[in-house]
Amino acid sequence: MDSAQTDSAQTDPAQAASVKDASVQAATARADSAQAANATSPLDAPLVEAYLRRLGVEYSAWPTADVLRELHLRHLRTVPFENLSVHLGEEIVLEERRLVEKVAITGRGGFCYELNGAFGALLRALGFDVTPLAGRVYGDEGRLGIPYDHLALLVRTVDAGEWLADVGFGEHSHYPLRFEHRGKQEDPGGVFRIVEAGADAAGVKGGAGRPAREGGGVAGAADLDVVRDDRRVYRLEVRPRVLGDFVAGAWWHSTSPESHFTRSPVCSRVTEDGGRITLSGRRLKMTDAQGVSEERELAGDGEVLGVYRERFGIALERVPVARGGGVV
Repeated sequence: MDSAQTDSAQTDPAQAASVKDASVQAATARADSAQAANATSPLDAPLVEAYLRRLGVEYSAWPTADVLRELHLRHLRTVPFENLSVHLGEEIVLEERRLVEKVAITGRGGFCYELNGAFGALLRALGFDVTPLAGRVYGDEGRLGIPYDHLALLVRTVDAGEWLADVGFGEHSHYPLRFEHRGKQEDPGGVFRIVEAGADAAGVKGGAGRPAREGGGVAGAADLDVVRDDRRVYRLEVRPRVLGDFVAGAWWHSTSPESHFTRSPVCSRVTEDGGRITLSGRRLKMTDAQGVSEERELAGDGEVLGVYRERFGIALERVPVARGGGVV
């Protein structure tokens, strides 16, 4: 052993102690952050525990990327994307506690504002840094939808930066996407990219930006497009929003005849094998992980209610009726 090796060996205990102290300080800071999040959360411990039971996961002390990935996938598998409230005449209230109670206590799902609103509240209660973002969905001929057309979540973890989480878009990514990554991101739901958006139909290139923040975020950043299998899915504004900003969008989607949500009841979730099951009106569609589908028409109200109960965990007293008339 030469002198350099001897010096290195002699300083190892001190270095180890320094690393240990730094780790303890980092862990303490993360714990303080989680406690602060819990203190400001509208969700009490029993409600958080009920939500986690619905998802079938254990409470985790650290808001890490692995925890986020597990919660995201479990949410897609257990909490359906559905618009049944629209067709049952139920009020949709965009308040975090009401949304979480709908998922965790009533055993229901919802559309994007409800699902991502509830999921964001859960993540915040678990110590994640969560920012709601507004999106506009691409429609026919690449036209963008209304302002506040969609709600997605920017989630910051303690160990792996920022992620785009979205459990409220229906057929989409199974796992959160790396928010700052501009290359391809492979997922069971397809190949995704998050790219800088071009000008919209009016020739305007958005980008009010969001405040620069420690460890990520660029003030004045341009809007972003979420792309799946080379098709633009929705455009995101990077400016931070709050849940109340989406009230008008939720009202439009639940009342306007131009909204696809008012045309027929739909209920859909990811299956354990990575496929999807969807009930649209009385038509049941089963798709496996390879994309092979089978469809059949359900015979009567009893069978429809049975599928809601047995395949989606939703107990209804009556079959949802499309706003325009019967179940279609």
